[in-house]
Amino acid sequence: MPENGLRKGEDGVCRCAWVGDDPLYRRYHDEEWGRPVGDDDRLFEKIVLEGFQSGLSWLTILKKRENFRAAFAGFQPKKVAGFGEDDVQRLLSDAGIVRHQGKIRSAINNAQRALELQQEAGSLAAFFWSFEPPQDERPEPVTWDALVANPSTPTSKRLAKELKKRGWSFVGPTTAYAFMQAMGLVNDHIEGCDTRQQCADARAQFSSPAAVG
Repeated sequence: MPENGLRKGEDGVCRCAWVGDDPLYRRYHDEEWGRPVGDDDRLFEKIVLEGFQSGLSWLTILKKRENFRAAFAGFQPKKVAGFGEDDVQRLLSDAGIVRHQGKIRSAINNAQRALELQQEAGSLAAFFWSFEPPQDERPEPVTWDALVANPSTPTSKRLAKELKKRGWSFVGPTTAYAFMQAMGLVNDHIEGCDTRQQCADARAQFSSPAAVG
């Protein structure tokens, strides 16, 4: 890893160095990671996949994401919440996903809890965006050393606690913070990354569902 946490690709784009050279990972970094999301299905997909990622690399999950989407009914919480034992066995035999029984059952449980949360908060988006942290929680500028040293924050710990209180599983503070980074609740592209300002601009144009709700 370069000392400043940045790397310029052969395409001339300066990126967070953790991306590496894989084209799929680059597209994810450039087009998704850190951009604000207000769609409930996408939010549910990401928090479930963050749970599946535990103990693995995100690139492993990313390469299997389309298989996950097919296996989990597009990550529509209402559909996944209705999965039964036959579905668990189907998923355990699906070589295209991560076949971890605990994580599979957790995804179904979390879909059921997501429906409850939609009733409580109006939408998953309204709930999750109510955890957008104060700007001074992550000191500027964002550096590689700061990211490595702080894999969770007070807000991610609070989010994880609130989810666990509502019966969610595989949602610890580190997983919650990775979710916050990916969904644009924080902009952790390293200072100097070409995508950082794009994410900042996208956030400026985005209406927080928590504020709207």
